[in-house]
Amino acid sequence: MLAHWQLLRLAHPISCRPLSSKKQFKATLLHTMVASVDALNAEFAQQTEVFNKLRIENSDPAALEESRKRLGEIKRKLASIKPGGKDAKKKGRLLLKTPKGTRDYGPGEMFCRDYAERIVKECFVLYGGAQLDTPVFERKDILAGKYGEDAKLIFDLEDQGGEQLALRYDHTVPLARYLAMGGATNTQSKLWQIGKVYRRDSPVMSKGRMREFSQADFDISGQWDTMIPDAELLSLLCTILTRLEVGEFTIKVNHRRVLDGIFEVCGVPPEKVRSISSAVDKLDKLPWSEVKKEMTEEKGLDSTSADKIGEYVKHKGGRQLLDQLLADATLTANTKAKQGLDEMTILFTFLDAYRITDKISFDLSLARGLDYYTGLIYEAIVEASAPPGLKAEGLDPAPPTSAAPPKKKSKKLGPDEDEEIDESQVGVGSIAAGGRYDDLVGMFTAAASGDGKKTAGLPCVGVSIGLDRIFALLWPKWVERGMRSKEVFAYVLSAGDGLLPERMALVQELRAQGIAADFLAKNKPKLNAQFAAGERDEVPYAVILGGDELKAGLVTVKEQRWEFVDGKKAKVESAEKGTKVARAELVQWLKDTTTFKNWSSGMLIQ
Repeated sequence: MLAHWQLLRLAHPISCRPLSSKKQFKATLLHTMVASVDALNAEFAQQTEVFNKLRIENSDPAALEESRKRLGEIKRKLASIKPGGKDAKKKGRLLLKTPKGTRDYGPGEMFCRDYAERIVKECFVLYGGAQLDTPVFERKDILAGKYGEDAKLIFDLEDQGGEQLALRYDHTVPLARYLAMGGATNTQSKLWQIGKVYRRDSPVMSKGRMREFSQADFDISGQWDTMIPDAELLSLLCTILTRLEVGEFTIKVNHRRVLDGIFEVCGVPPEKVRSISSAVDKLDKLPWSEVKKEMTEEKGLDSTSADKIGEYVKHKGGRQLLDQLLADATLTANTKAKQGLDEMTILFTFLDAYRITDKISFDLSLARGLDYYTGLIYEAIVEASAPPGLKAEGLDPAPPTSAAPPKKKSKKLGPDEDEEIDESQVGVGSIAAGGRYDDLVGMFTAAASGDGKKTAGLPCVGVSIGLDRIFALLWPKWVERGMRSKEVFAYVLSAGDGLLPERMALVQELRAQGIAADFLAKNKPKLNAQFAAGERDEVPYAVILGGDELKAGLVTVKEQRWEFVDGKKAKVESAEKGTKVARAELVQWLKDTTTFKNWSSGMLIQ
């Protein structure tokens, strides 16, 4: 209360002097605080109205962010002076939860995630890649202007040491910045990076759409002959998805020049090309009627132009579609479209050589709304990618039976609120995507020169794999198949006396030979407690030490198995006492087992 009294004296030095009683002081202080709260509440209501208006009108992201920050400041001021309230009693309680759009992964889940990431890394190395790592945050001006309408999803950070920073949105722009810092001379390189990226999106946690998530990127930069690195990346992606066993998948491909050519012949003004492209990109989530409505009512495109676009983007297929487009005199008269179609012809020849043509769908509805794409674009989908009611392999622009889910009446949202999403109406989305971005590195080198002159660029093409979306597909199968949750292969136990030094020595020997081993950290544990500890970790081999056996140079190895009982994993009970194995031959004996040879598969129940 003393602090409030001092503030009151500073604010009202004359009027405060006559106050003689604590009661009078409290009344005056309360009156001043209530007046301040009323003023701030009025300002908050006014700013909320401004914020909602900017959001609805899709205003400049910078103005929207400035309005959001102003609202946050007002809320903090209110929180600091608002007396009492329904949450006053909870002031000392800590809310234990992860931030919205993030989650923890337990040991079993992490074992599955690590398994998937290990396969991705092995394939990256298999295709000649070298690893790169970049910071999770970048200067804000590095990320600005690269993501089109998705720029609003970038997480800004407060000023840190004189720099305006933001969390990275993807790995592509940081890679381009890295290459530009090297003078764009890193020719014919293959670089890969795995790490967290951040987007202020509306999360759908069960489908792997999050605000913090892991991506694995593989990029090829430099001067190569036409479409060779593009085909190489499509081959890499097919190899990874096949090894991950995500199920049947399709890689949809399109070409930015073909798409831009289509927009031009359909009468889309140049300034609307990217915004219309962003609308077309939603055809994997919405029916054509909704996309057309966005084009015409929200983005001001002529209805006739929209209908012409609809006639093109309904097509998907393979070489037959390519031949059909090459026979379209109106389209091939457009320079951009013709160049894109010629490159697609070369690509299909390479896809045949890689023997992956059956996995590829030439889909004209694929747009990839990011601003930096210049050539081939692609994304990988599975059956779970599309929302319920829409086909994953490609959507009919006017599906007769499918319609967008009914929209709930939306309430006005505050700056820290997000629209609620019905997760049952959302698909996993694409599990991998990428494309060619030949101008991005040159954009950075030109901006760095500061003189407006054209500087050296570096053609690039890359693919990004969404590891969290992969996990959303793999985890149910992982549980269903009874996969492991730990790497421990042998659990060392003692019968009778604790034999702690002997257990330690054997565990250390097994680990030195590449066999994951553990023991119960007790001096003289009971045998049942040791078996129970090994069973909790689902360890397939128990190595039992006994005084007499050790003197004879022997150990007892008991194999432990699991089975499904009513859909759950259960240990197979066995009366067998185990197998006597020479102590000196134990390592080789374990390595010769079928279980050890198949250990990297993650299987527990054979």
